[in-house]
Amino acid sequence: MSHAALGPYAAELIETARAIAAPGKGILAADESTGTIGSRFKAINVENNEENRRKYRQLLFKTEGIEEHISGVILFEETLYQKADDGTDFVEILKQKNMIPGIKVGFNRSPSVFGSYSQHIFSCIYCVGRQGC
Repeated sequence: MSHAALGPYAAELIETARAIAAPGKGILAADESTGTIGSRFKAINVENNEENRRKYRQLLFKTEGIEEHISGVILFEETLYQKADDGTDFVEILKQKNMIPGIKVGFNRSPSVFGSYSQHIFSCIYCVGRQGC
């Protein structure tokens, strides 16, 4: 089957999948909900507020050399709108480091591989290529 038969975005999707699955690299799951990250903060006596969550994510995303080991980052919705101290959007920081940003969108009713709606399938949408988000 040709890429054209798979749809207009097939080549871009394949390129993105290859980039995410690059040898020696992994995906950073930075998609903790406000409640989950709150549990982590509570354990270290850090207040769970938007500024502390932003600073925590900034620490992750601006870590020197992170791009040598991480090819993609799953984000929590709040993170899409957050910026680093210098005003740069977190999504832009990830793109500058050639890490593909994505967002977990949650559970929905989607057809299975066989076209059945009988299962709940967890769907994860990645910003396609480096142009997304």
